[in-house]
Amino acid sequence: MPNIPEVSLGSGSKAMPLVGMGTAVYPFAPSHTMRSAMLRAIELGYRHFDTAALYQSEQPLGEAIAEALRSGLVNSRDELFITSKLWCSDVHHDRVLPALRRTLQNLQLEYLDLYLIHWPASTKPGRYELPFPKEELLPFDMNSVWEAMEECQKLGLTKFIGVSNFSCKKLETLLATARIPPAANQVEVNPLWQQKKLREFCTAKGIQICAYSPLGARGTLWGTGCVMECDVLKEIAAAKGRTLAQVCLRWVYEQGDCVLVKSFDEKRMKENLDILDWELNEEERHKIRQIPQQKGFPGLEFVSIDGPYKSLAELWDGEI
Repeated sequence: MPNIPEVSLGSGSKAMPLVGMGTAVYPFAPSHTMRSAMLRAIELGYRHFDTAALYQSEQPLGEAIAEALRSGLVNSRDELFITSKLWCSDVHHDRVLPALRRTLQNLQLEYLDLYLIHWPASTKPGRYELPFPKEELLPFDMNSVWEAMEECQKLGLTKFIGVSNFSCKKLETLLATARIPPAANQVEVNPLWQQKKLREFCTAKGIQICAYSPLGARGTLWGTGCVMECDVLKEIAAAKGRTLAQVCLRWVYEQGDCVLVKSFDEKRMKENLDILDWELNEEERHKIRQIPQQKGFPGLEFVSIDGPYKSLAELWDGEI
């Protein structure tokens, strides 16, 4: 069983494992496939799971957790760290708490460890899908939505609250009025999108970065094949006797980020955990720092000439 290091999020006693299993797959996998993969992941030693209302994975994850508890794979709920996310159609003050209660019902849990605003965007209520009709985009009332997130934490329905896909500027805006600061910001991070500016900002503010798409999420709506085709990473992997995926994951892990891996293949699930007892050398890190940067998922779905974000520059505040 791997000993996965953990990081403390603020003043809470619960720590977050720095390697977690993501559950966003596209096209969506059958529920029984997801449930079986998540149960096997628990057997292999994963204790941090990342889900969302959008992913259609909350219910199968909840079933896997219930089975793991029944069978004794884990002794108590407290051994697991569960993250979920508020989808854009519920990014409205009066919909946050009901959305979290539905998530908890799906997961068969009394509380989450971390609840995130999935995107700094609101849409008309009703749809849990991406892409969505752009005419459904609405202004994002950050203050009122965050107040509702804070209430969720005060009620004990989640140990921590945070955000996802927030730029430095949006985090600054949020921190200016937040009574409870965000514990984490889940964003795209990999050797081809290193997020240096955002990482420096989050480190200074005590916000933990969680890295999604550490391998580029090839084959998904939000992914790119460029990471797995990068010659620099191929050369390093060959020299290390590691897979290219392991080099990517190790690099993200060495940045101090929580890395969210994602595979339902048992061999790869094992390989994704095998990044803890070796390291990149300084020459290899230097080569990775020199890789030209390109964001895999710019988020064009959230940009509309008639919407709140009329350009990618507005969505990301000039940070891509």
